[in-house]
Amino acid sequence: MNVTKAEIAKIVHERVGLTKKESAQIVESVLSAVFQSLEQGGNVKLSGFGHFVVRKKHARRGRNPKTGSDITIAPRSVVTFRASPLLKKKMLEGDK
Repeated sequence: MNVTKAEIAKIVHERVGLTKKESAQIVESVLSAVFQSLEQGGNVKLSGFGHFVVRKKHARRGRNPKTGSDITIAPRSVVTFRASPLLKKKMLEGDK
């Protein structure tokens, strides 16, 4: 099951009792804060959920699969996610 921003806003609306518009604004605000932190190279830790980390990847040698020629892959930043022990535990319990 995939969850969208709209569905998260609906859950906030139902559980907290705010209007749908206020709930959507809160969800958008939280996600915006997460995005801004990651964009600036910072990490985001959500206790009980996980940790978003920005990693810098150096330039490296690669190969074009179509032509087989060597290429240089440019350096870039990527976001990785590490689940918290609590989330991992809940995921394992859900598999049973």
